Amino acid sequence: MAYIRDRKEERTGYQQGSPLMASYDNQCDFVMVYRLNETTAQRVEQYREKGYVVHLMTGIAWGSYTDYLYGEWDGRNHRDEAQKDRYGNLIVHSEDSPYMVPTVSFADYISEKLRIAVDAGVEAIHVEEPEFWDRAGYSDAFKREYLLYYREPWQPPHGSVDAKYKCSKLKAYLYARTIDRVASSIKEYAKTKYDKEIRFYVPTHSLLNYTQWKIVSPEGKLADIPAVDGCIAQVWTGTSREMNWFDGVFRERTFETAYLEYGVMQELVKGTGRHMWFLHDPIEDNPIFDWNDYEKNYFCTVVASLLHPDVNTYEICPWPNRVFEDEYPKGSPDATRIPDRYRTLLNNMFNTLGTLEGAKKNGLKIGILTGDAQLYQREYPDNLFSQAKDEEVGTVLRDSDELIEAFRSKLFKGEDENNELLYRYMSSNALPAFYSLALPLLKYGVEIRPILLDNARRYAGYLDEYDVIIMSYEYMKPDYPDMNTSIANRVMNGAVLIFIDGLDDPFNGVKSWWSGRYSNPAEHLFETLGVPLVKKGIYPCGKGAVGVWTVNPCFFGYSKENAGEFRQFFTDVLAFSGKKVEFTNTLSIEREPYIITAVMDESVSDAPAVYKGLFADMLTPCFDIITEKTVYPGEKSMLFDFSKAGEDNLYIVGTSSRISSLDIDENGIITLDAYGAADLNAKIRLKIPSPAESVAIDGSDCSFENEEQSGTVLISYFSEAKPVKITIKI
Repeated sequence: MAYIRDRKEERTGYQQGSPLMASYDNQCDFVMVYRLNETTAQRVEQYREKGYVVHLMTGIAWGSYTDYLYGEWDGRNHRDEAQKDRYGNLIVHSEDSPYMVPTVSFADYISEKLRIAVDAGVEAIHVEEPEFWDRAGYSDAFKREYLLYYREPWQPPHGSVDAKYKCSKLKAYLYARTIDRVASSIKEYAKTKYDKEIRFYVPTHSLLNYTQWKIVSPEGKLADIPAVDGCIAQVWTGTSREMNWFDGVFRERTFETAYLEYGVMQELVKGTGRHMWFLHDPIEDNPIFDWNDYEKNYFCTVVASLLHPDVNTYEICPWPNRVFEDEYPKGSPDATRIPDRYRTLLNNMFNTLGTLEGAKKNGLKIGILTGDAQLYQREYPDNLFSQAKDEEVGTVLRDSDELIEAFRSKLFKGEDENNELLYRYMSSNALPAFYSLALPLLKYGVEIRPILLDNARRYAGYLDEYDVIIMSYEYMKPDYPDMNTSIANRVMNGAVLIFIDGLDDPFNGVKSWWSGRYSNPAEHLFETLGVPLVKKGIYPCGKGAVGVWTVNPCFFGYSKENAGEFRQFFTDVLAFSGKKVEFTNTLSIEREPYIITAVMDESVSDAPAVYKGLFADMLTPCFDIITEKTVYPGEKSMLFDFSKAGEDNLYIVGTSSRISSLDIDENGIITLDAYGAADLNAKIRLKIPSPAESVAIDGSDCSFENEEQSGTVLISYFSEAKPVKITIKI
């Protein structure tokens, strides 16, 4: 039974930096004890005694590393290794915790520190968020690394497109080198000292989010590090509420952004045998929102992740102490602790997430290309502007109403002299060149999935499963010419390629493999395809077809009409090759016994999705039994479908508590062992052979309610973070 499983499956877990508290002792599978300090071993033992599989997590770019910074570790001051911007400002995560330039010395320091975790007996180590800020690259340590890597003196990133690109590539390399060195070192230590094979993971934001937030990270390069066993996809409300443009409207689209973020993250381990957990956060880092906002956006991210069936393991909550102990909105006289209803819903979902299995998706498989290289061209150099850019120009689009109005009044109307507004728009956090291609299709029910261009040369046949590939070199460039060859081979063997690119991006001028012979990498691609690179056209190509439109993809985010033009072109190219898709406002998947649905606004219609049958509504505290569910635009749904639950007459439909056993004896007495977090109005809905006559918890009467249609009983009790035995007489 899916709810009853061995913790060693490690399907659900959370990270926590303080000792275990009863309010979040929810008995998930594993806990990542966070932070290396004098209490690490004690905290590891505390969680282990409670039955959790214990991992260790710490930062790889920042942390409480003052002993390294100030020379206590090796007698040398390392402050010059802190990341620094062009104005000499240190880039810090918190006071006395700067983001680091990951030198060899720093890697050796982290490796030594992590031995504490190995000595404490953890099963796995996670080093999170290898982050090198795009605006960094000016510290003395980075200048030294630049000289050693390129064998030439450092060039300031803001000086030219070539310097910007080279600095960014170096940043990614440095963190890949550090992770490789640390992972290999700590695995060797564990094996030689304890004869133990310890696992090593990298929790990281999505490629899309790091591109939006202008942070360079290895991302796809993690696949090239042998000692890395997998990743955690750090996608949550805080990343997915980043605003973007669609139909000329700039706003949050948490569900759609999360869907694309989770989609690209599964590509980091696809076909490798490595592991991936999808993260959700019941709140987010920004404490200014209320509980209604947090709940709505939490379920946006959860449902978005469940629509990707290749992953079925989850980090259910980072920092549960701030969810179950703190008050929100912070600083408000109306701040409150988590409502009882939301507390129950969360614990319901934590347990439900441990039951998810994969599912196959039918229909056309449509991918949009992304790649590590999109991290390398997030800001344009000063010489492309009439005056040097201010430190803040274009960095936080959501805070600049004046800039947004300029986009609408000048850029969108074609009145942008010298392309200055376009460059600021392209480099904004909205990442319009990507989202202007993805959202017009996703919003209309097309299951478009980001795929990694880097993997096209990393794995033979990586692109083979995709029927349609959408791409642009406006927001990234191919690092190697055989990336183009892989795309061309897939098209000639039957895929449809839709290429959208203005061909005039300044980063086409970087010194790379296409320099000299080609003015941009698209020319090489189309030469390989044997198709003309024209203003707009559709051409046969081997067994496939190519649609080309040489226009900046941002154009399709300017207005509803422009987005419609792209959808029409998409439709025309598919029709040319004998393919078609139906536009809808709904994304849905069956992961038996669940039906998971999102109905989108801003779509082809405002019609709801309607389901009829016998269901338990998994997004209600009591797993309500219903025979019809109407899901309106903007809403999400997860239904337990009794028709897909099999013939058993005893099973768990949903629960707030961890259930470790469920049995029925010859007298029809049902017993189960449960353990739920404290302060929890716990709910357990069971399918049982016949109606319950009585329910007791540890011998005392308990509230229950039979439901005739489904043949279920709902048990309600107040959980206190201790094991209980529930007895049901039928």
